Amino acid sequence: MGGDGTVLGVVIAGVSVIGSVLVARISTPRPASDRPEPEEAPREGELRVSPAIWERFAVLEAKVDHLTAIVEEQKEKVGRLDRLLRTAMRIIRRANRRLVAAREVPEEIPRELIPYSID
Repeated sequence: MGGDGTVLGVVIAGVSVIGSVLVARISTPRPASDRPEPEEAPREGELRVSPAIWERFAVLEAKVDHLTAIVEEQKEKVGRLDRLLRTAMRIIRRANRRLVAAREVPEEIPRELIPYSID
């Protein structure tokens, strides 16, 4: 009876080895027939990228650089406009103080300038 368990173990081990070899053969990637073979096999850890992909990266990089320049330019414009609106608000408040001191009716402050009030 002891021999039956050993034979069964050997058979299971043999089937397991054959199964693992078949799985390894099936799961190994094969080169596509329409794709040319690479001239030189890449070394371990080396990544090969096609020139078309590098061209796309270059185009995207140029677009990002262009958009970055536009954003920086717009930030400068917004900063200048912000300073101008704050200056306009100061001028209106100063003029209104003078009008009140002269017992005149002060000018109404436009609603658009209220967020730029320093007070």
